[in-house]
Amino acid sequence: MGVVESTEDNRQHPCLLRASDGHKTKFSTRVEPGELFKFHAAYGALVKASMTTLRKRDKKREKLRSEEAAQRKKKMTEPVVLDGPKRGNGRRKRQRQVKAALKQQESQQKFREREEEQRKAQSS
Repeated sequence: MGVVESTEDNRQHPCLLRASDGHKTKFSTRVEPGELFKFHAAYGALVKASMTTLRKRDKKREKLRSEEAAQRKKKMTEPVVLDGPKRGNGRRKRQRQVKAALKQQESQQKFREREEEQRKAQSS
């Protein structure tokens, strides 16, 4: 049996970076270990420069929309009370209530259909 001498491996390996836009454009580069910090600085500056076109989230508008959606959902689940005479004074009020009740039933039916479609899509 021979004695195996251990030699220290002092080689430095380059870093391979690959990027893609998700479609056709692909890009790759090798960065040597000595130039890694320089590359990070240049890449960071490039990323920061490209982020200036991003819009800041409008949290006020998002909150308003979520509150409106919650209100619509609440309105959809509350039953519409039909009161007032069919004829005479208060007839128009009753007609509006009937119309609102029909609209609520339609929206509930659409909601059920959407939920069923989502369940089918998730189970598939």
